[in-house]
This record gives sequence, C-alpha cells and structure tokens, in this order.
Amino acid sequence: MEPPENPYKGITGVRRIWLACGYSLDGLKVAYQGEAAFRQLVWLAMVLVPIACVLPVSAPARALLIACVVLSLVVELLNSAIEAAIDRISLERHPLSKASKDMGSAAQMLSLFLIAVVWALVLLSN
Repeated sequence: MEPPENPYKGITGVRRIWLACGYSLDGLKVAYQGEAAFRQLVWLAMVLVPIACVLPVSAPARALLIACVVLSLVVELLNSAIEAAIDRISLERHPLSKASKDMGSAAQMLSLFLIAVVWALVLLSN
C-alpha cells in the first residue's frame, strides 16, 4: 500500500517559499510559547548578540561569538522537535524514547559548552 500523497509537495515557486516562511515563524512561536529552555536561550541571545556586536574584536571573532549562540537556538529547536515527536508517538516509558531524548539533551549541552568555550577564548585572547 502506497502512503498517501502529501498535498503540500506540489506547491512550487514563490508561494512555496512564502508558506515555508510562515511555517518557520509558526515553529518559532510554538517553541517560544511552549518551551522554557528555548525562551531562556532567546533571552540569552538577546544579551549576548548585542554584546558581541560592540566588543572590540575582529569580524571573524564576532561572527563566531554570534554563530555559536544561534547554533544553540537551532539545537534547542531540534531537541524540542525530537521530544515532541517522541511524545506524540507515546508517553509510555521506553528505552529508545529515553535514548532519543537524552541524545537531544546532550546535543544542547554540547552547544552550550561551545558558547562558553568560544566566548572564553575570544575574550581571553584580547
């Protein structure tokens, strides 16, 4: 049996881009409203990105400071998506569900560690 055809796959061109932007904004809104960790990272980004913009560092260093903060937001969005998908499948405790959620959490921990290391290296090298 073939899976049902996705009615959104036939949309192309500017309309597809417009719809994709809307879905992305919806995702950011859902993450901000429903995920405390994402909200905390947004507030952290609202502090760190302006600081990075005014620090007396080179453009590549500034880009690294900002990129690692944005990367952490991306990782949190993916981690939250994994958790939502697992919870959608079942709220029952299962070793694979735990492993998936734990790996998403580990990815976020590494991205936060990356922020600390990059910021420390850039700030201490000046």
